[in-house]
Amino acid sequence: MLEVRPHAQLGRFANDWLQARYHFSFANYHDPQRMGWGSIRVWNDDIIAPHAGFPLHPHDNMEIITFMREGEILHRDDQGHVGTTRAGDVQVMSAGRGIRHMEWNAGDTPTRLFQIWLLPEHRDTQPRWQTRPFPRTDRINQFVTLASGHPEDTDALPIGQKARVLGATLTAGTTTPLVMRPDHYGYAVISKGKVDLGDHTLTTGDAVAVHDHPRLSFTALDDTEVILVEAPPIGTPLPMPG
Repeated sequence: MLEVRPHAQLGRFANDWLQARYHFSFANYHDPQRMGWGSIRVWNDDIIAPHAGFPLHPHDNMEIITFMREGEILHRDDQGHVGTTRAGDVQVMSAGRGIRHMEWNAGDTPTRLFQIWLLPEHRDTQPRWQTRPFPRTDRINQFVTLASGHPEDTDALPIGQKARVLGATLTAGTTTPLVMRPDHYGYAVISKGKVDLGDHTLTTGDAVAVHDHPRLSFTALDDTEVILVEAPPIGTPLPMPG
């Protein structure tokens, strides 16, 4: 199955420093039909104003992946990790048995990012954080694994779930295939641009949920960036995070 989820139909939140769209139930946005997709629990599309951000707050037992679309974000946590992740790059945080962290836009321009939460394979592990650059030119017309819980993905950032976060930079007029693992759930979001996927056309911010559809083919109508998570199924979902 392929189910398109238009950007205009996502949950939303706004205050003086944050504009957010929620692909799944989060905080005060609740949709019983959008509680997750496989082990994907959260996918937030955030715009953070300059010199603002999320103050120190706690998490536990969640794998949190941040893909930077524009700008930069400063991370600091109570485990001693400090670092900045910039546009096109990725950071991962395994909250494990508990971590307190802040994410701050210290720059002079808005930061745009995807924040993706995955349910962990194992609970109460040691908290971890890591960031690294992923040049967009390295993923032209191909999907590159950015974060993964599969040991063979040695070039990707490690996460505590048997899932993959992939990114592709597609040039207009090209078609890029992707073969997914059997029985896994896929969720792809268009970071920018416009693509055809099967009988569907997706533009910036749109998403598509995939299951029992192992072969995908993305045809770029404009220069396009796609972020896709391939995640295993889970049992009983955790309560709604916020």
